[in-house]
Amino acid sequence: MHVFVTGATGFIGGSVAVRLVEAGHTVSGLTRDEGRAGKLTALGIEPVFGTLDDSGLLAARARAADAVVNAADSDHRGAVEALISGLAGSGKPFLHTSGSSVVGDDARGEVSEAVFTEEIHDPGSGWRPEADKAPRVEIDRLVLAAADSGIRSTVLCNTLIYGHGLGPGRDSVQIPALVRQARSSGVARHVGPGRNIWSNVHIADVADLYALALDRSPAGSFHFVENGEESFAAITTAIAETLGVAGPEPWDIESAIDAWGYEPAVYALGSNSRVRATRPRPVLGWTPTHASVTDWIRGELTA
Repeated sequence: MHVFVTGATGFIGGSVAVRLVEAGHTVSGLTRDEGRAGKLTALGIEPVFGTLDDSGLLAARARAADAVVNAADSDHRGAVEALISGLAGSGKPFLHTSGSSVVGDDARGEVSEAVFTEEIHDPGSGWRPEADKAPRVEIDRLVLAAADSGIRSTVLCNTLIYGHGLGPGRDSVQIPALVRQARSSGVARHVGPGRNIWSNVHIADVADLYALALDRSPAGSFHFVENGEESFAAITTAIAETLGVAGPEPWDIESAIDAWGYEPAVYALGSNSRVRATRPRPVLGWTPTHASVTDWIRGELTA
């Protein structure tokens, strides 16, 4: 199968592309950086030069491929529309990458008991995202609705991803941000009391799930991608011990926003995002093998 992957030089897209090559697929990957094309070629991935704003290119590449994985930007509606237009009526698989901050709250380090399942997108669920996340949810629903246009569309909604990337992109978002702050200041910090909890998953398990979804995911499917959960206090405790720095210490939201920006501080690091993947295991046969983000930090986190 020829798979066109956006975000091929990134953390998720690069890891997925490498796993697909390992599985015997022919993979082409979108990149806007000619300097990184050699890295893709060395991994057996054909570089495709362009950006998410090149609608004609995206539609043409989607039309020519046997399947598409969109892993570049969960919030770029124009790119999704272009890919859907290229795939319409083909019956081909289209995997779109979203993130579980869509169920995030403005908790500022406090814990929530709310836990969400894939039924949030079922008719009559009544679920509504925070206003800041509504545009991403609209894109997710656009992808799900593409099933009515003859596309085997799937939304894979990733949680906090840990582990080092399998492709050109080595680092994820949340844990590296905490690590950089701890290294630069000498103190590991979390937003507020750090009681907030995120579901999480290892990047190798993520890549395995994408490969399975290409073959097995039914049209119009939404899957949370998780294999456990942990509080940010526990995560920053493991970071402090591993790096040999002080802490962890609570950080007021204003200082966190100054350091990380509003969206990362409030929704990526200060919120709760607790979900349960009720469908990937029974529907896709997914068997994740990594179960502890804190064990990974203590045993495998590297500079």
